Amino acid sequence: MRAGPLLLARAASLGLSISILLSCWLEPGVAAKELKFVTLLFRHGDRSPIETFPNDPIKESAWPQGFGQLTPVGMEQHYQLGEYLRRRYETFLNESYKREQVYVQSTDIDRTLMSAMANLAALFPPEGISVWNPDLAWQPIPVHTVPISEDKLLYLPFKHCPRFKELEEETLKTEEYQKRLHPYKDFIEMLPKFSGYQGQDLFGIWSRVYDPLFCERTHNFTLPSWVTEDTMVKLRELSELSVLSLYGIYKQKEKSRLQGGVLAGEILKHMRAATQSSNHRRLLMYSGHDTTVSGLQMALEVYNGLLPPYASCHITELYLDKGEYSVEMYYRNESQHEPYPLTLPGCTHSCPLEKFAELVAPIITEDWAGECITTAVVDHQVLKVVLAVAFCLVISVLALLLLTLIRHGPCWKREYSQDF
Repeated sequence: MRAGPLLLARAASLGLSISILLSCWLEPGVAAKELKFVTLLFRHGDRSPIETFPNDPIKESAWPQGFGQLTPVGMEQHYQLGEYLRRRYETFLNESYKREQVYVQSTDIDRTLMSAMANLAALFPPEGISVWNPDLAWQPIPVHTVPISEDKLLYLPFKHCPRFKELEEETLKTEEYQKRLHPYKDFIEMLPKFSGYQGQDLFGIWSRVYDPLFCERTHNFTLPSWVTEDTMVKLRELSELSVLSLYGIYKQKEKSRLQGGVLAGEILKHMRAATQSSNHRRLLMYSGHDTTVSGLQMALEVYNGLLPPYASCHITELYLDKGEYSVEMYYRNESQHEPYPLTLPGCTHSCPLEKFAELVAPIITEDWAGECITTAVVDHQVLKVVLAVAFCLVISVLALLLLTLIRHGPCWKREYSQDF
């Protein structure tokens, strides 16, 4: 059967449309949106408690590797995260590890180092010449670290910052904090009777009571009879309040400059470098803690108020689209769901790099050590300067008076008579 004139005309029109589309796609100088650089910050995987409360019947000996160690469940969580990252960046990263493309840094803690290693095992299985043992689908990949005492990037909150400690103490006295804490007053006063932990600071309750109970419940230990579902809910909420009060509630911008803003500044620095050189690394991986993830997200004002779960991952991607660079952020906090897009306040999800830099500028410091000095020390130093200046002025005035008297004062001139 021959096609009618109308059908032939439609086919010709369709062909012309396709040709026009193809010519647009293939036109020189018109490039698709291109991923240029990625930063990943993730929390370690499932672990044993770091410490526990005095009345806990479950002691450290109940955990095969002791306190604070990555469990096989945690290893699996990070291996799965590595598999997801391999799929996400299949065309962006080399199939096997290339040191020119990737840099990995971890806090100097067993569980974060091991999490990074488990992650990399899935992200970069050996291929081709990288296969060194045909019976082992794994290759060693360096994970860099520095001693905890020298870590000024990932081990948040930074301890050696007197001004931040001062801000913490001031936060506890604010009306906003007391308002949030008030519903839990009776519960907090009752807690020492059951747990044996006498401290009432929220960070201590989080680390010494809630965290060990959470770990024990996750690993199917039998919990004490006083630990009801309501108890766990209250402990979780107090732990979340601890993070909020640590990084926010009061003078959040200043706190951010001393904590999560340090990491935000480092990420921005690397993104800028990636725009200047085609040889810049493609992937920067940071292995940290829940306080690292929450600290960064609080600084960027994208924190959802919930404790970051094991193997949660904050993703920052740099794109080039039609000659313009933009930044996109995502948060992967559950394995069964695609990462949630995050939007920096004041910008769109796909935020122009220069706008991103402008918005994060208030949380980035060029003199962290200087800003960490307490106001009391600053006031004392100012007073010392004022006193020193006043002393110099007094001495100068006295010296001037003395000089004037020497030159012109009659008491200092003696008359001699001549007797011939």
